[in-house]
Amino acid sequence: MEFGIQFFPDVGPEHKAADVYFNECLALVDLVDRYGYSHVRIVEHYFHYYGGYSPNPVVFLAAAAQRTKTARLITGAVLPVFNHPLKLAGELAMLDALSNGRLEAGFARAFLPHEYARFGIDVNESRARFEEGMEQVRRLLEDERVAMSGRFHSFPETTSLPRPTQKPRPPFWIAALATPDSFINAGKAGHSVMAIPMAGGQMRELIGQYREAWRSAGHPGQGRVMLAFHMVCAETMAAAVAVAREPLNGYLASLVDAASDWLTGMSSKDYPNYDKVIAGLKTETFESQLAKHAAWVGTPDTIREQIVEFDRVVGGFEIASLQVNFNQVPLEPARRSMALFAERVMPGFRSA
Repeated sequence: MEFGIQFFPDVGPEHKAADVYFNECLALVDLVDRYGYSHVRIVEHYFHYYGGYSPNPVVFLAAAAQRTKTARLITGAVLPVFNHPLKLAGELAMLDALSNGRLEAGFARAFLPHEYARFGIDVNESRARFEEGMEQVRRLLEDERVAMSGRFHSFPETTSLPRPTQKPRPPFWIAALATPDSFINAGKAGHSVMAIPMAGGQMRELIGQYREAWRSAGHPGQGRVMLAFHMVCAETMAAAVAVAREPLNGYLASLVDAASDWLTGMSSKDYPNYDKVIAGLKTETFESQLAKHAAWVGTPDTIREQIVEFDRVVGGFEIASLQVNFNQVPLEPARRSMALFAERVMPGFRSA
């Protein structure tokens, strides 16, 4: 199993200034090569303190690429629905060059209604815009002299510059939350899948659908699954809980607040049952996340047990993407957590 770090800004100006937040993030990136973390990842969101400090993950990853020389740089994920494919393809290839071919491009549909409303885009166009946009970016990265005539974006014969450093293009990831089709379509296409295991046992079925779609499409192996976890590792359970409880509860509350339109009668054919998904997340707490091992909080020994049990429950996954400074976790506890986890948890899983 591989372990990397993920940044999901869950703060606003009233909590922490953007320059302070990103300087703290880059200080944590400075530890990545030293401790053997495999990737650095960040989201794309807008306007709300749930993610809104990161409207362009490429910008942050370009800075991170100068702090780590070995880790993969993963967009987790860019949103084709809010980006023109010509612009997005060029930005991704530029990041691939700046990182000497370490980019892995993750794509997502976006699921927050308030973002669609502010951009003036119909949430019921989500899937169509995602599929068209991602396909156009794929063609622009893989091929030269590409002309596309789409429902949302059309352009004449174009060679996107710069050309990707990795050939034929960087690896692709699909972000998925709770929609089975997202997992199945990623498997069919031969892309890796990144997910959030907050829903607990449901993840086993979704991962199984992904692996089956992967095999049925004739791809070699079984694909790659990355799951995201909040993580605090400390010498005692009490110390870990003291750092993690309030920030994790705050993170959960901000997610529900950002997605609250799903709870007020909104529905979409592209997001079946999202009212139930968000309603379920509204009941989640630090304690419930810890109980289902969707958050890894504790001593090295207890976290090791949490990882083994969660891996068993979901049927196995390849990569863990760890949020270590979520919500308002201070820099120093996050640094200590990264170091302790790397020194006393990661070695056993590398040799497994």
